Formats: sequence, structure tokens, C-alpha cells
Amino acid sequence: MVEVKLTNILDRDDYRTNEAFKSLRTNIEFSGENNKVIAVTSCTPGEGKSTTSLSLAISLAETGKKVLFIDADLRKSALVGRCRVTQEIKGLSHFLSGQGELGEVLCKTNEKGLGIIFAGPVPPNPAELLGSKKFEVLLQEARTIYDYVIIDTPPLGSVIDSAIVATVSDAAVIVIAANTISYKFARVVKEQLEKANCKILGVVLNKVDMKQNKYYGKYYGKYYGAYGDNKE
Repeated sequence: MVEVKLTNILDRDDYRTNEAFKSLRTNIEFSGENNKVIAVTSCTPGEGKSTTSLSLAISLAETGKKVLFIDADLRKSALVGRCRVTQEIKGLSHFLSGQGELGEVLCKTNEKGLGIIFAGPVPPNPAELLGSKKFEVLLQEARTIYDYVIIDTPPLGSVIDSAIVATVSDAAVIVIAANTISYKFARVVKEQLEKANCKILGVVLNKVDMKQNKYYGKYYGKYYGAYGDNKE
């Protein structure tokens, strides 16, 4: 197993952000013991989906949980660079295409209890790989080893990959940047997840301007945790 040292993508001294992720973590934990495999998506690129999903995985691991983070954004992942991983590693696309064994792509991190599988190079057929039996079996095995599996998926408003991952996940969380996405567009993404028969735990409202939104600043901080009712 490869060992990588993750450079923190968030400032651990930022009290407001830390508290927000603790709230999100708590909401995930209280959503039910059957919600072990959770897909995280967004409507469009740039809404903070990858930062949110990895930070959620780290936050869960900090409570003593055993967590696997899977970067399933096979089309345009930049997580290796953002985490400043310098060594050459194989990723999910290697494993799903038969070019690497699980032990070669599963990385141990400096965050106790957190394992990570990076996306790997962009394949010519990402949707087919994510819809393969091999990916489904990977998640089935992960369920028996880890307390939580957090999957970072591509924006569902751009490609269908997230809906494919959602079919083999227990639940999903949508990350939405404040003042960037219309209600109608968000509803379309929500309906796509529902068509995949995936329970939606809720929405993370990201990139809120604290100076203009004192309500969110006072009660929720930078991020707003998942809210449980998938009908609203």
C-alpha cells in the first residue's frame, strides 16, 4: 500500500469552518447507520465539491472512524495536485481498467483512519468504468472494511457519471455555491439523483459571503450541513 502525506486543504485554525464541518459530520452520522457509502456531487464545476467531500472524510476520520475517500471524478480531477502529492501513484482508472491491483491504488494517508484512492489518468470511457461490475464490487468490499466511504463525483449538471455512482451508493449530498445556481437547475440535478434511486441526505451551501449574509455567518458558518429531508 502506497503512503501519501496529505497537505491540509483547509486551515485547521479556522474555527468557523471547522465547526461547520463538525456539524456536517454530525448530520451524516445521524442520517442512519445504513448510509455508509455517500456520493458527493454538485451542479457545475467550481462549487467546492472536492474540498467539501475530502474535508468531510477527514472530519469523520478524526472521530476514530475508518474512512475511505474515493476520487471518482475521472474526467477532470485535480486532487493530486491540490493535495501536493509528489510521488507517482496509480488511481481508480488504473484499477477499473485492469491496469492496477487494489493494493496499488489504495493509499494510506497521514490522517489516522483515512485511506484514499485518487482518480488516476483520464480514461476514454469514464462512465463505462464507473458503471462496471468491478466498481460495484469495490464498494461492496469497502462496506465490510470501512465505517464510511465518501465518493467525490463529477458535477451532475455536466455529465451523467454521478448518477451512475449514485446507483451503487447509499445516499448522496449535493454541494451548491451560493448565488450561482438557479433553483430550477438545482431541482433538475436533484431529480436526476432520484431517478437513480439514491436517497438525498441534503445540500451543503458553500461559498456564502459572510459580510452580506449575517444569518448564515451567525448560525451556520461557511458551510451548511446536510439536512436529512430529501423532499424539500
